[in-house]
Amino acid sequence: MSGRHGRRWTPPLRMRRAPAWERQAPTWREARPALIAGALERAAARPSGNWYVVGASRETAARDRPYGRTVAGVEVVLWRAADGSLRAGPGVCPHLGAPLRDSRVVCGTLLCHWHGLALDGGPSAGWEPYPVYDDGVLVWVRLDAAGGEPALGRPVVPVRPSAGNAVDAVFTAVGRCEPQDVVANRLDPWHGSWFHPYAFVGLKVVGTPDGNGDGGFAVEVSFRVAGRLVVPVRAVFTAPEPRTVVMHITDGEGAGSVVETHATPLTRPGAAVPRTAVVEAVVAASDRRGFAVARAAAPVLRPLMRRTAGRLWRDDLAYAERRWSLRSTGRFPS
Repeated sequence: MSGRHGRRWTPPLRMRRAPAWERQAPTWREARPALIAGALERAAARPSGNWYVVGASRETAARDRPYGRTVAGVEVVLWRAADGSLRAGPGVCPHLGAPLRDSRVVCGTLLCHWHGLALDGGPSAGWEPYPVYDDGVLVWVRLDAAGGEPALGRPVVPVRPSAGNAVDAVFTAVGRCEPQDVVANRLDPWHGSWFHPYAFVGLKVVGTPDGNGDGGFAVEVSFRVAGRLVVPVRAVFTAPEPRTVVMHITDGEGAGSVVETHATPLTRPGAAVPRTAVVEAVVAASDRRGFAVARAAAPVLRPLMRRTAGRLWRDDLAYAERRWSLRSTGRFPS
C-alpha cells in the first residue's frame, strides 16, 4: 500500500525492547571532548549578524500591550504597530527611565505609563529603534553594540517546513550558564539514551562533522512513546550560527521536521552569574494524510509539545549549568 508521493505506507510506531539502563553500550569513548569542543568552536566562529531570539511570535501578537525581554544586559521592548508589524527598541523610557514593557499600546503607539511619552517606533527624544525580524515562529532583535559583529540584514533562520504544512510550538526556560554551555549540550548527542532514558532508546551516532566542519552529527534513535512503543528516526544536528543548534529529522516519521534550540544571553558578557534563555522551537511536519487533523488540533497539541520539551530541558539545563560551574572555577576537564 502506497501513501503520498508514491512512498510505501509504513506504521509510525514500532515495538522495541530496550536494554536495562545500566546495560546500554557506553558512549563515552565516542563522545570525545575534542570533537565536541571543535564543533563548538566552529559554531562560535559563524556569523550571527548580532541577531538574538527574544521569544515566540505568538508572545508578541497582542495589539494592546508590549513584550519585554532583557538580552545581553540590554532592556528591549517590542510591540505591534497598527498594521501588525513589529517595532523594537530600548526598554528604558528616555524621559525618566520607566520600564516600557509595563506600558500600553494604543492604535500602534507605545504610551509610557509614567508620563504618557508616545513612541511610534521611530527615533524620538533620544530613543533609537532596534532592527527586528519576525520569521513567523520566532522574533529576533538585532543589538549591534552587544553583538560586536558586522551586522546582517536578517538573522540566520534555519530551513523549516512550510507554515501551512506544520505545527509549531515554542518552549522557553532560563538557566545559570552561558549560551556556549547550551550549545555544547546540543553538540553532544551521545548523552541521549543515558541522560534521557524516558525519551530516547538506542541512540547511535552514525556520522560526525568532517575536517571542515561540514555534515553535522547524524544520529539514529527511537523516540519513546509508551512502554515498548517507539518512533525510529534519523536526525542531523547542525549549528548554523553561534547561539543556535538545529535538529533536522531526515528520515523516518516526521521527516522534514526541525527542532531549533536558541540560546539567548540575558546578562552582559562576563557577568559573574550569567543567565541564558533557552528558546526551543519545534516545527513538526508529516506527509501522512492524518496530519491535517493534527494541524487542526494545533492549539491542543502545542501545550503537549511544550511539556515534552520542558521535561528534556529540566535535565539539559542542569547539564549546561554544571558545565558552566566547572568552567567558571577552572575544573572543567580538558
